Amino acid sequence: MGVSTPPKHRRRWTAEQKLAIVRESFAPGKSVAIVAREHGVNSRQLFQWRKLYQQQGAPAITTVAKAVAAPELASALGQVRKLQRLLRQKTRENEVLREAVEYGRANRWPGGLPLPSEDD
Repeated sequence: MGVSTPPKHRRRWTAEQKLAIVRESFAPGKSVAIVAREHGVNSRQLFQWRKLYQQQGAPAITTVAKAVAAPELASALGQVRKLQRLLRQKTRENEVLREAVEYGRANRWPGGLPLPSEDD
């Protein structure tokens, strides 16, 4: 038996391939390690697929999560940071205005007009 070298890049498996490999690993007389080796899958990965299959059935194996491209992710994270800054700014403005209203209610605004009550 020769020594196998790991692949240089991540291998992508289609939903059908995953399901076929998982089902094969449950066949009588087959071991997970042998099936994994035959298909070039890490045995831990195959155990994970089997676990999902046993817990949730075929849809758990065949559902493919959509990967987000790095530039899109960076753009989205930048937008989140911008929105967080804006939220902090608006929160501070809201606090200042709330304090001004409380001060005005307690001391009446100049001009002698009372402020509306909180119920209004």
